[in-house]
Amino acid sequence: MTEQSIYRHLREFRDAFDKPDPLTWPEISHGQLLMMMSPKKQHQLVAHRLRVQLEPQLGGDLVLMLETDMEDAALGILRIPDLVVIDEEEATAESDTIDPRRSHLVIEVVSRSNPDNDYQGKLRDYPAMGVPHYLIVDPRDGTAVHHWAASTRAGTPAYDNRQHYTFGETVTIRDWKIDTESLPLYSPETGL
Repeated sequence: MTEQSIYRHLREFRDAFDKPDPLTWPEISHGQLLMMMSPKKQHQLVAHRLRVQLEPQLGGDLVLMLETDMEDAALGILRIPDLVVIDEEEATAESDTIDPRRSHLVIEVVSRSNPDNDYQGKLRDYPAMGVPHYLIVDPRDGTAVHHWAASTRAGTPAYDNRQHYTFGETVTIRDWKIDTESLPLYSPETGL
């Protein structure tokens, strides 16, 4: 069975899947369905504050989408970014999924339950999918990392550049500014 046929079977299963609470819709990567816990309120608060800052900076031809399927069927990858900036034209296209090569920025808010998904799995998948800018925001320790300039210099797609930030600093991506001062850390008493 080829990787493409495995992906098609997983995609068909996912489309027929009844999502059990408290899980999100599965992602697909490298022949596996990836099940995640639904984001908790602190995770959602960070995503909300990022959205409130970014949306006014985008202009009329770009939109910020939340938790929308982003698919590269040729690679057999379907991811659901927390936030993704795309052209308005892509948002209104007939396809139910976002073409990652048409994205401008993907932001993931790290969850407590599965940080490796953002730091390893998505850091492997997003450059392969053609995502030009990937920002990881980590409320566990108050850090953020901007990755950009994907290449296959070492034979595997990866980002050549990264910039580390701590909460309180301003993240600059293209012409956009994100003030991390307003982003809360996860409190120790609660879940995600």
